Amino acid sequence: MERSRKNRHRDACSTADASDSGDSGSDANTGILDERVLMLVFRSMDWDPHVICVAACVSRRLRAVAGRVLFRELCFARAPRMTAALTSAGAAPGGRLGGGWQALAKLLFFCCGCAAPTRFFTVDRPAPGHFVAASRFSKTSGRSFLPRRCWGDLLFVSDPCEHRESSRGGDEDLGAYRGVFRGFMQSRTRAWLIGQQAELEAAVRCPYCGARVWSMTAAGLVPRSASRRLGSHQGSLEYFVCVNGHLHGHCWLAQLSTDDDDEEEEDEDVTVAF
Repeated sequence: MERSRKNRHRDACSTADASDSGDSGSDANTGILDERVLMLVFRSMDWDPHVICVAACVSRRLRAVAGRVLFRELCFARAPRMTAALTSAGAAPGGRLGGGWQALAKLLFFCCGCAAPTRFFTVDRPAPGHFVAASRFSKTSGRSFLPRRCWGDLLFVSDPCEHRESSRGGDEDLGAYRGVFRGFMQSRTRAWLIGQQAELEAAVRCPYCGARVWSMTAAGLVPRSASRRLGSHQGSLEYFVCVNGHLHGHCWLAQLSTDDDDEEEEDEDVTVAF
């Protein structure tokens, strides 16, 4: 009889604990952690990338919400046409991008600079990365970075960010640029790199998602049009593409004459600004 009462008491306690556990789980995303509330808060701040980055550092739960929702909404709010193009035609199944939404958001607003020399690009004074007030990304520029065999790919590339403090000889400034492929896993560029068994770089990582990269210079995939587009001498540039389709590179920007600077072709460009 006594044993029966103890068993009933134990069962009642177990049921109460399970109920409490279920209630706490249902409350996990309420209040300020509710995704709908967070979206309203950050929408009122016009999706300030600095504030989103700070919020993502507060806790693991907020970091997860930022990676799943906030950075995605930031990309669509600040670069709607570019983000729509990158996610069209099944390029982002289930709303997921290679490297994550936070990597694309960082690429939109952060210039990686040039932290150290690479195999095919030397620099005496490294240029640190920094946030940029505004950037212009262009599909036409991206086409200039693709060899003819890869023209079917869609690539957005930014204008080079000039770093005068790292100039070479006073007549060439260091330029840093970045870009992103649509659907890189199905791209001709990736297929060619895999087919030619191009080696991944040992000492370079993607500054946006941390993945390993291919050197397009080492792979022989740098067309002459890339130098012309950047305003750089032939052979004075190098760029990398990571396994998630993010591009970053460096070049020496030649001083252009006024006539050269005025020659501007029509372009489908996207300007991203704070």
